[in-house]
Amino acid sequence: MLHRSLGATGPTTSALGLGCMGMSDMYGPSDRAESLATLRAAADAGVVLLDTGDFYGMGHNEMLIGDFLSDPAFTHGHKRDDVQISVKFGAQRDPAGNWIGFDGRPSAVKTALSYTLRRLRVDHIDVYRPARLDPNVPIEDTVGAIADMVKAGYVRHIGLSEVGSGTLRRAAAVHPIVDLQIEYSLISRGIERDILATCRDLGIAITAYGVLSRGLISGHWTRGQGQGADFRAHSPRFQGQNLDHNLALVEELRRVADEKGVSVAQIAIAWVLAQGPDIIPLIGARRRDRLAEALGALDVTLSPDDLAIIERVVPKNAAAGDRYAAHGMASLDSER
Repeated sequence: MLHRSLGATGPTTSALGLGCMGMSDMYGPSDRAESLATLRAAADAGVVLLDTGDFYGMGHNEMLIGDFLSDPAFTHGHKRDDVQISVKFGAQRDPAGNWIGFDGRPSAVKTALSYTLRRLRVDHIDVYRPARLDPNVPIEDTVGAIADMVKAGYVRHIGLSEVGSGTLRRAAAVHPIVDLQIEYSLISRGIERDILATCRDLGIAITAYGVLSRGLISGHWTRGQGQGADFRAHSPRFQGQNLDHNLALVEELRRVADEKGVSVAQIAIAWVLAQGPDIIPLIGARRRDRLAEALGALDVTLSPDDLAIIERVVPKNAAAGDRYAAHGMASLDSER
Protein backbone atom coordinates (compact mmCIF):
# COMPACT_ATOMS: atom_id res chain seq x y z
CA MET A 1 0.00 0.00 0.00
CA LEU A 2 1.20 3.47 -0.89
CA HIS A 3 0.77 6.19 1.74
CA ARG A 4 -0.03 9.87 1.76
CA SER A 5 -0.27 12.53 4.43
CA LEU A 6 -3.69 13.65 5.62
CA GLY A 7 -2.80 17.31 5.46
CA ALA A 8 0.04 19.22 7.09
CA THR A 9 -1.21 18.48 10.61
CA GLY A 10 -2.79 15.05 10.13
CA PRO A 11 -1.52 11.48 10.18
CA THR A 12 -0.10 9.35 7.41
CA THR A 13 -2.84 7.34 5.75
CA SER A 14 -3.29 4.91 2.87
CA ALA A 15 -3.27 6.38 -0.65
CA LEU A 16 -6.79 4.99 -1.10
CA GLY A 17 -9.57 5.10 1.48
CA LEU A 18 -12.72 3.00 1.61
CA GLY A 19 -16.05 4.82 1.46
CA CYS A 20 -18.56 2.64 3.28
CA MET A 21 -21.88 4.37 2.56
CA GLY A 22 -23.04 1.90 -0.09
CA MET A 23 -22.85 -0.94 2.40
CA SER A 24 -25.86 0.56 4.19
CA ASP A 25 -27.66 3.10 2.05
CA MET A 26 -28.25 5.03 -1.16
CA TYR A 27 -27.30 2.41 -3.77
CA GLY A 28 -29.96 -0.22 -3.26
CA PRO A 29 -29.71 -3.49 -1.31
CA SER A 30 -26.34 -4.64 -0.02
CA ASP A 31 -25.08 -7.94 1.35
CA ARG A 32 -23.95 -7.85 4.98
CA ALA A 33 -21.60 -10.82 4.71
CA GLU A 34 -19.98 -9.40 1.57
CA SER A 35 -19.70 -5.96 3.17
CA LEU A 36 -17.83 -7.41 6.17
CA ALA A 37 -15.63 -9.48 3.88
CA THR A 38 -14.83 -6.35 1.85
CA LEU A 39 -13.89 -4.44 5.00
CA ARG A 40 -11.59 -7.30 6.04
CA ALA A 41 -10.03 -7.46 2.57
CA ALA A 42 -9.41 -3.72 2.66
CA ALA A 43 -7.69 -3.93 6.04
CA ASP A 44 -5.57 -6.86 4.88
CA ALA A 45 -4.53 -4.86 1.79
CA GLY A 46 -3.39 -1.96 3.97
CA VAL A 47 -6.35 0.37 3.43
CA VAL A 48 -6.26 2.47 6.57
CA LEU A 49 -8.94 5.13 6.07
CA LEU A 50 -12.59 4.08 6.51
CA ASP A 51 -15.17 6.77 5.74
CA THR A 52 -18.69 6.67 7.17
CA GLY A 53 -21.48 8.95 8.36
CA ASP A 54 -23.90 8.69 11.26
CA PHE A 55 -26.79 9.17 8.80
CA TYR A 56 -25.73 6.32 6.47
CA GLY A 57 -28.60 3.94 7.02
CA MET A 58 -29.50 6.00 10.12
CA GLY A 59 -26.70 4.46 12.18
CA HIS A 60 -26.54 1.13 10.36
CA ASN A 61 -23.18 1.87 8.73
CA GLU A 62 -21.51 2.76 12.00
CA MET A 63 -22.87 -0.39 13.64
CA LEU A 64 -21.61 -2.45 10.70
CA ILE A 65 -18.12 -1.00 11.08
CA GLY A 66 -18.36 -1.61 14.82
CA ASP A 67 -19.14 -5.26 14.12
CA PHE A 68 -16.17 -5.43 11.74
CA LEU A 69 -13.80 -3.95 14.33
CA SER A 70 -14.86 -6.52 16.94
CA ASP A 71 -14.88 -9.49 14.52
CA PRO A 72 -12.18 -12.07 15.36
CA ALA A 73 -11.31 -12.13 11.64
CA PHE A 74 -10.11 -8.52 12.12
CA THR A 75 -8.85 -8.58 15.71
CA HIS A 76 -6.72 -11.69 15.12
CA GLY A 77 -4.29 -9.74 12.97
CA HIS A 78 -5.21 -6.09 13.58
CA LYS A 79 -5.97 -3.62 16.35
CA ARG A 80 -8.26 -0.58 16.53
CA ASP A 81 -5.51 1.89 15.66
CA ASP A 82 -4.67 0.03 12.47
CA VAL A 83 -7.62 1.87 10.93
CA GLN A 84 -8.55 5.54 10.84
CA ILE A 85 -12.28 6.14 11.13
CA SER A 86 -13.61 9.28 9.44
CA VAL A 87 -17.18 10.21 10.40
CA LYS A 88 -19.55 12.81 8.97
CA PHE A 89 -22.40 14.08 11.12
CA GLY A 90 -25.24 16.56 11.10
CA ALA A 91 -27.49 15.51 8.21
CA GLN A 92 -31.05 15.16 9.47
CA ARG A 93 -33.42 12.44 8.21
CA ASP A 94 -36.95 11.42 9.06
CA PRO A 95 -38.07 7.80 9.68
CA ALA A 96 -38.73 7.32 5.98
CA GLY A 97 -35.15 8.33 5.18
CA ASN A 98 -36.01 11.73 3.71
CA TRP A 99 -33.47 14.53 4.07
CA ILE A 100 -34.87 17.27 6.29
CA GLY A 101 -31.97 19.63 7.01
CA PHE A 102 -28.68 19.93 8.80
CA ASP A 103 -27.75 20.64 12.42
CA GLY A 104 -24.32 22.03 13.21
CA ARG A 105 -25.07 23.54 16.63
CA PRO A 106 -22.42 22.84 19.29
CA SER A 107 -24.89 20.83 21.39
CA ALA A 108 -25.81 18.74 18.33
CA VAL A 109 -22.13 18.14 17.55
CA LYS A 110 -21.48 16.66 20.97
CA THR A 111 -24.70 14.66 21.07
CA ALA A 112 -24.06 13.15 17.64
CA LEU A 113 -20.52 12.23 18.65
CA SER A 114 -21.68 10.42 21.79
CA TYR A 115 -24.03 8.21 19.77
CA THR A 116 -21.38 7.58 17.12
CA LEU A 117 -18.87 6.39 19.71
CA ARG A 118 -21.46 4.00 21.12
CA ARG A 119 -22.47 2.58 17.73
CA LEU A 120 -18.87 2.09 16.61
CA ARG A 121 -17.85 0.76 20.04
CA VAL A 122 -14.67 2.86 20.07
CA ASP A 123 -13.31 5.49 22.43
CA HIS A 124 -12.30 8.03 19.79
CA ILE A 125 -12.92 9.10 16.20
CA ASP A 126 -9.89 9.77 14.02
CA VAL A 127 -11.47 12.48 11.82
CA TYR A 128 -14.80 14.09 12.66
CA ARG A 129 -16.51 16.44 10.25
CA PRO A 130 -19.83 18.18 9.56
CA ALA A 131 -21.35 16.68 6.42
CA ARG A 132 -22.46 20.11 5.19
CA LEU A 133 -22.31 23.71 6.32
CA ASP A 134 -25.26 24.62 8.53
CA PRO A 135 -26.41 27.99 7.14
CA ASN A 136 -27.83 28.92 10.53
CA VAL A 137 -24.69 28.25 12.57
CA PRO A 138 -21.32 29.99 12.12
CA ILE A 139 -18.67 27.46 11.09
CA GLU A 140 -16.56 28.80 13.95
CA ASP A 141 -19.13 27.48 16.43
CA THR A 142 -19.35 24.04 14.83
CA VAL A 143 -15.58 23.62 14.55
CA GLY A 144 -15.13 25.04 18.05
CA ALA A 145 -17.39 22.34 19.46
CA ILE A 146 -15.39 19.62 17.70
CA ALA A 147 -12.21 21.24 19.02
CA ASP A 148 -13.63 20.81 22.54
CA MET A 149 -13.97 17.11 21.78
CA VAL A 150 -10.38 17.00 20.53
CA LYS A 151 -9.22 18.46 23.85
CA ALA A 152 -11.34 15.90 25.69
CA GLY A 153 -9.76 13.03 23.72
CA TYR A 154 -12.85 11.86 21.87
CA VAL A 155 -11.67 13.15 18.47
CA ARG A 156 -8.17 13.14 17.00
CA HIS A 157 -8.54 15.46 14.00
CA ILE A 158 -11.09 17.77 12.37
CA GLY A 159 -12.17 17.64 8.74
CA LEU A 160 -14.75 19.42 6.64
CA SER A 161 -16.98 18.40 3.74
CA GLU A 162 -18.25 20.26 0.66
CA VAL A 163 -17.38 23.77 1.84
CA GLY A 164 -15.92 26.67 -0.09
CA SER A 165 -12.70 28.62 0.29
CA GLY A 166 -14.09 31.28 2.62
CA THR A 167 -15.48 28.69 5.01
CA LEU A 168 -12.21 26.76 4.91
CA ARG A 169 -10.24 29.82 5.97
CA ARG A 170 -12.64 30.70 8.78
CA ALA A 171 -12.62 27.14 10.09
CA ALA A 172 -8.84 26.84 9.93
CA ALA A 173 -8.53 29.99 12.02
CA VAL A 174 -10.30 28.15 14.86
CA HIS A 175 -8.53 24.78 14.68
CA PRO A 176 -6.25 22.98 12.20
CA ILE A 177 -8.26 21.20 9.49
CA VAL A 178 -6.62 18.03 8.14
CA ASP A 179 -8.77 17.38 5.10
CA LEU A 180 -11.68 18.50 2.99
CA GLN A 181 -13.95 15.72 1.77
CA ILE A 182 -15.38 16.76 -1.58
CA GLU A 183 -16.39 15.23 -4.88
CA TYR A 184 -13.53 15.12 -7.38
CA SER A 185 -13.30 13.07 -10.55
CA LEU A 186 -12.67 13.39 -14.25
CA ILE A 187 -16.21 14.72 -14.65
CA SER A 188 -16.49 16.66 -11.34
CA ARG A 189 -13.67 19.18 -11.30
CA GLY A 190 -15.22 22.16 -9.55
CA ILE A 191 -12.51 22.23 -6.86
CA GLU A 192 -10.01 23.28 -9.52
CA ARG A 193 -11.59 26.75 -9.68
CA ASP A 194 -10.23 27.86 -6.29
CA ILE A 195 -10.91 25.31 -3.53
CA LEU A 196 -7.93 23.09 -4.34
CA ALA A 197 -5.57 26.07 -4.27
CA THR A 198 -7.02 27.20 -0.94
CA CYS A 199 -6.55 23.75 0.56
CA ARG A 200 -2.95 23.69 -0.58
CA ASP A 201 -2.34 27.14 0.83
CA LEU A 202 -3.71 26.00 4.20
CA GLY A 203 -2.06 22.56 4.22
CA ILE A 204 -5.40 20.73 3.95
CA ALA A 205 -5.59 17.40 2.11
CA ILE A 206 -8.42 16.41 -0.22
CA THR A 207 -10.26 13.16 0.47
CA ALA A 208 -11.99 12.78 -2.86
CA TYR A 209 -15.31 10.98 -3.01
CA GLY A 210 -17.22 10.16 -6.17
CA VAL A 211 -14.00 9.41 -8.05
CA LEU A 212 -16.04 7.08 -10.28
CA SER A 213 -19.03 9.44 -10.19
CA ARG A 214 -21.11 6.86 -8.29
CA GLY A 215 -20.29 4.18 -10.83
CA LEU A 216 -21.10 6.29 -13.88
CA ILE A 217 -17.50 6.31 -15.13
CA SER A 218 -16.56 2.91 -13.71
CA GLY A 219 -16.95 1.18 -17.06
CA HIS A 220 -19.59 -1.09 -15.53
CA TRP A 221 -22.68 1.14 -15.68
CA THR A 222 -25.39 0.47 -18.24
CA ARG A 223 -28.76 2.03 -18.96
CA GLY A 224 -31.50 0.45 -16.84
CA GLN A 225 -29.46 0.12 -13.66
CA GLY A 226 -30.21 2.14 -10.52
CA GLN A 227 -33.91 1.70 -9.96
CA GLY A 228 -36.08 2.20 -6.87
CA ALA A 229 -34.26 3.32 -3.73
CA ASP A 230 -30.97 3.81 -5.58
CA PHE A 231 -29.81 7.45 -5.35
CA ARG A 232 -28.83 7.32 -9.01
CA ALA A 233 -32.44 6.85 -10.09
CA HIS A 234 -32.87 10.57 -9.34
CA SER A 235 -29.39 11.92 -10.13
CA PRO A 236 -29.29 14.31 -13.13
CA ARG A 237 -26.22 12.70 -14.66
CA PHE A 238 -28.00 9.35 -14.86
CA GLN A 239 -31.12 10.64 -16.63
CA GLY A 240 -32.19 10.53 -20.28
CA GLN A 241 -29.94 12.29 -22.76
CA ASN A 242 -27.54 13.21 -19.97
CA LEU A 243 -26.84 9.53 -19.41
CA ASP A 244 -26.35 8.87 -23.12
CA HIS A 245 -23.86 11.74 -23.34
CA ASN A 246 -21.96 10.65 -20.22
CA LEU A 247 -21.75 7.00 -21.25
CA ALA A 248 -20.32 8.15 -24.58
CA LEU A 249 -17.53 9.84 -22.61
CA VAL A 250 -16.92 6.57 -20.79
CA GLU A 251 -16.46 4.78 -24.11
CA GLU A 252 -13.85 7.34 -25.10
CA LEU A 253 -12.09 6.71 -21.82
CA ARG A 254 -12.38 2.95 -22.35
CA ARG A 255 -10.28 3.26 -25.51
CA VAL A 256 -7.53 4.93 -23.51
CA ALA A 257 -7.76 2.29 -20.79
CA ASP A 258 -7.62 -0.53 -23.34
CA GLU A 259 -4.45 0.94 -24.84
CA LYS A 260 -2.81 0.74 -21.41
CA GLY A 261 -4.23 -2.70 -20.61
CA VAL A 262 -6.19 -1.49 -17.58
CA SER A 263 -9.86 -1.07 -16.74
CA VAL A 264 -11.88 2.13 -17.08
CA ALA A 265 -12.26 2.34 -13.30
CA GLN A 266 -8.53 1.95 -12.79
CA ILE A 267 -7.61 4.72 -15.20
CA ALA A 268 -10.26 7.04 -13.67
CA ILE A 269 -8.91 6.41 -10.16
CA ALA A 270 -5.31 6.73 -11.34
CA TRP A 271 -6.17 10.13 -12.86
CA VAL A 272 -7.35 11.40 -9.46
CA LEU A 273 -4.24 9.98 -7.78
CA ALA A 274 -2.08 11.77 -10.35
CA GLN A 275 -3.53 15.20 -9.50
CA GLY A 276 -1.30 15.51 -6.44
CA PRO A 277 0.12 13.70 -3.40
CA ASP A 278 -2.31 15.60 -1.18
CA ILE A 279 -5.34 13.90 -2.75
CA ILE A 280 -6.67 10.62 -1.30
CA PRO A 281 -9.43 8.97 -3.35
CA LEU A 282 -12.23 7.27 -1.39
CA ILE A 283 -13.31 4.11 -3.17
CA GLY A 284 -16.98 3.25 -2.65
CA ALA A 285 -16.48 -0.51 -3.08
CA ARG A 286 -18.94 -2.76 -1.30
CA ARG A 287 -17.75 -5.99 -2.92
CA ARG A 288 -14.33 -7.63 -2.87
CA ASP A 289 -14.03 -7.77 -6.66
CA ARG A 290 -14.67 -4.03 -6.97
CA LEU A 291 -12.17 -3.36 -4.18
CA ALA A 292 -9.52 -5.47 -5.92
CA GLU A 293 -10.10 -3.59 -9.17
CA ALA A 294 -9.73 -0.24 -7.39
CA LEU A 295 -6.53 -1.30 -5.64
CA GLY A 296 -5.10 -2.13 -9.06
CA ALA A 297 -5.18 1.60 -9.84
CA LEU A 298 -2.19 2.00 -7.52
CA ASP A 299 -0.10 0.17 -10.10
CA VAL A 300 -1.18 2.40 -12.99
CA THR A 301 1.34 5.09 -13.94
CA LEU A 302 0.05 7.90 -16.14
CA SER A 303 2.67 9.76 -18.16
CA PRO A 304 2.24 13.40 -19.19
CA ASP A 305 1.19 12.12 -22.61
CA ASP A 306 -1.41 9.83 -21.00
CA LEU A 307 -2.80 12.71 -18.97
CA ALA A 308 -2.99 14.90 -22.07
CA ILE A 309 -4.91 12.20 -23.96
CA ILE A 310 -7.33 11.74 -21.06
CA GLU A 311 -7.85 15.49 -20.90
CA ARG A 312 -8.63 15.52 -24.59
CA VAL A 313 -11.21 12.72 -24.53
CA VAL A 314 -12.82 13.83 -21.24
CA PRO A 315 -12.21 17.58 -21.01
CA LYS A 316 -13.14 19.72 -18.06
CA ASN A 317 -16.91 20.41 -17.89
CA ALA A 318 -17.59 17.55 -20.31
CA ALA A 319 -20.31 15.91 -18.20
CA ALA A 320 -24.00 16.51 -18.83
CA GLY A 321 -26.08 17.25 -15.73
CA ASP A 322 -25.26 18.45 -12.23
CA ARG A 323 -23.80 16.07 -9.68
CA TYR A 324 -26.87 16.44 -7.42
CA ALA A 325 -30.48 17.39 -8.00
CA ALA A 326 -31.33 21.08 -7.48
CA HIS A 327 -32.07 20.83 -3.73
CA GLY A 328 -28.83 18.96 -3.17
CA MET A 329 -26.79 21.50 -5.11
CA ALA A 330 -28.37 24.29 -3.08
CA SER A 331 -26.98 22.76 0.13
CA LEU A 332 -23.37 22.85 -1.09
CA ASP A 333 -21.29 25.72 0.22
CA SER A 334 -18.61 24.48 -2.19
CA GLU A 335 -20.78 25.44 -5.18
CA ARG A 336 -21.42 29.03 -4.14
